[in-house]
Amino acid sequence: MRLNFAQIKKSISEVFYDIENNDWILINFWNSLYLAFFLLPLGINLPTPFFVIAIILGITQVIKAKKNYLLQHKAVLLFPVYFSILALSLTYTENFNDGLEIIQRSLSLLFFPVIFLFVKEDALKVRKLFKFLLIGIITSLFYNFCVSSLEIFEFIIEQNYSWTKSFVLHNLREIMHYFGGLNFGTLIDSNYISLYILLILSYFSDKKIVKTYHFLIVFFLFAYLYLLASRTAFLIVIVLSIFSISTIKDQNKRFLLIVIFMLGCIVFAMNAKMFPEFSNNNIPSTIKTSLHSRLLTWKASFNAIQEEPFIGYGLGDAKPALLRKYQELGYQQNYLKAYNAHNQFLETWLQTGIIGLSVLLSIFVLLAYKLRRNKNEMMVLLILFISLFFESMLVRFNGIVLFSIIIPLLMKERSILSAKIIRNY
Repeated sequence: MRLNFAQIKKSISEVFYDIENNDWILINFWNSLYLAFFLLPLGINLPTPFFVIAIILGITQVIKAKKNYLLQHKAVLLFPVYFSILALSLTYTENFNDGLEIIQRSLSLLFFPVIFLFVKEDALKVRKLFKFLLIGIITSLFYNFCVSSLEIFEFIIEQNYSWTKSFVLHNLREIMHYFGGLNFGTLIDSNYISLYILLILSYFSDKKIVKTYHFLIVFFLFAYLYLLASRTAFLIVIVLSIFSISTIKDQNKRFLLIVIFMLGCIVFAMNAKMFPEFSNNNIPSTIKTSLHSRLLTWKASFNAIQEEPFIGYGLGDAKPALLRKYQELGYQQNYLKAYNAHNQFLETWLQTGIIGLSVLLSIFVLLAYKLRRNKNEMMVLLILFISLFFESMLVRFNGIVLFSIIIPLLMKERSILSAKIIRNY
């Protein structure tokens, strides 16, 4: 059978950015973002080169752009303002090199929002971003499943067991230990994978599941979320469910969703890896103490903030100041593991004081007002907002780029991150 080059070309253009477009800068800009989103769930460093390429191409597009879009989307300029405050904090930080390293990671907070002021996007382009992210999530699920299966096989070989029904029933708890929690988040932190899953699921909230593959996607995403056993994700699911139920006017449909929601909560609550303090002692103690360590981290952060509440410690000195506070309060485990604030709002307060915190909060206040009538976009906002309470997302490159791409797209006057993205899926 002869290959039809035209059909191959059409198939490639349907997957990536339209190769019929003559603007090679835009072609490679969007295709770099697609590949980066695919690689986000597969490794910390894998997507970095593609994000860098996208930034370089985006800046090139900004330089050659004939039309100025800045005046149409003033709210997006809060990102360059936030980045400028971070940069200014270097002037009063002692650990300048450490602060400079954070600034280098944070450059996407400056570049991507400005790039999207000049680069036009539509629902198709953004839909492909999330399609590639979804494919990456499914790929990471398959990878983690294979790794866990191999570990179970090695466990059986080491113990000289045979794969029988009695063996499975007797060692079910040990077997399930390989399918969940830390064992199922080997590629990147389980909280970040859970965040990506929730972003995808938020678009399915208004989507009628009429095709088999839609059902399978939702099933596998929820199963993955369950196996990752992220408490933050569980809390976000509760908040999103309550928010979604509150917007439904049909009483019968609302009652049905409440019942499904309660049953879902029971299923997730039965996950021993999610709530190990209520389970047996076979769960590793490091998992049992994670919540306690986080509470101590927040307490130490508040104590450190009280000493420099207005301008903070600067980018380079915020982490050392928190470590000193761990020592003063006797939080030895937190000190030895050099925990950050595990809360982006506290992290920003430590770094840049009340000024930087005010700008960060302003971004969400403006977004909440703008999206107050759009259920799906508000759910995306809630996911990111709640995540910042439990993770210092803006100190990791993957968190920074996700934040600096999704939020500016939401802040555009005519946002294309709406329910139509998944309706056309």
